[in-house]
Amino acid sequence: MAKLRRKNRFIHQIPGQVYLWLAVLIFGASSAITRKLTEIGAENFLGGRNPISLCNVLFVGNLCALFLMIFIYGRQWNQTALQKITRKDWLYLIVVAILAGALAPGLIFQSLALTNVNNVILIGRIEVPLTLFLSIVVLKERVNRGEIIGAIAAFIGVLITIVLQPQNEQIMMNMAGLNIGLGELLAATGAIFLSLATVISKQHLVDIPLGIYSIFRTALGTVVFFMIALVLYGRDHFMDVLSPFLWKWMLIYGGLIVVVGQSFWIKGLRVASVSTASLASSFTPVAGILAAYLILGEAPTPAQYFGGGLILIGILISQLSLRRQNSTHLMVNQEVSTAKEQEIENKAGFKGV
Repeated sequence: MAKLRRKNRFIHQIPGQVYLWLAVLIFGASSAITRKLTEIGAENFLGGRNPISLCNVLFVGNLCALFLMIFIYGRQWNQTALQKITRKDWLYLIVVAILAGALAPGLIFQSLALTNVNNVILIGRIEVPLTLFLSIVVLKERVNRGEIIGAIAAFIGVLITIVLQPQNEQIMMNMAGLNIGLGELLAATGAIFLSLATVISKQHLVDIPLGIYSIFRTALGTVVFFMIALVLYGRDHFMDVLSPFLWKWMLIYGGLIVVVGQSFWIKGLRVASVSTASLASSFTPVAGILAAYLILGEAPTPAQYFGGGLILIGILISQLSLRRQNSTHLMVNQEVSTAKEQEIENKAGFKGV
């Protein structure tokens, strides 16, 4: 009993930023781990099919995430809270669930099959400057000069990553005279959908309890993704979703990325300041590139070095500007609110589910 008390005391003494940085490392590795799992599946075909297909990984991973969210946030689904949600709120929740819970992750997972992991990670950063732009235009938010400069630098970095890519993609598309890989295009489109979902959430869903928002988005998004996949690929596409071989590996994926990663993320957000959470989430791409090298042996290309360097500079400029602004307004130790939690979560990028 005494040992248990000491163990619990030790856990409670762990600083919130430690949980956040551990979650960032796990989420950053999610794309590389996903690609590695599909490669393992490709070496162990069942009936001529890859049992660890990207669709199976996303579908089962979302189910794991849904069970975890119900366990953590289930109490928020009570009659009192639900009665406060209007029909208009439900409509916006449906739109966000389709954009952020079905279309965006589906496109990002498909891009992993067509281009390398570093491209998906870096191009996905277009979400941050686009969200800032839409927040200024649609929400009339006031932002400081440093945020704008950082967003422009990140946007240029994404463009460099796309334009200077060696043209060795399986499928190329010509847009405005430029040959762009289909994988890069899908990654950018997925990031755009996430950005739209973020702006809609900030404008219309800030008063929705985070538990209701997260559970509904994940549940409906999973169902919509499942239906779209059936229409596009046929009834046989999820034949191996109950395969023991798939679930053996999904226990690792679901246990590490979904359960441990999400648990650390939620624990960290509950006790960390806004500035700490925002800073940690901004370094998810760095963790992702390191994971791609360590797990897959993907060394960055010259385009990724140049583009990624500009993106990192943009992130640092934005973070320094925000920290200066927060210190001026004495907000560094402010706790993370529900609305801010959603914004920071989207800044972290795609987290594997």
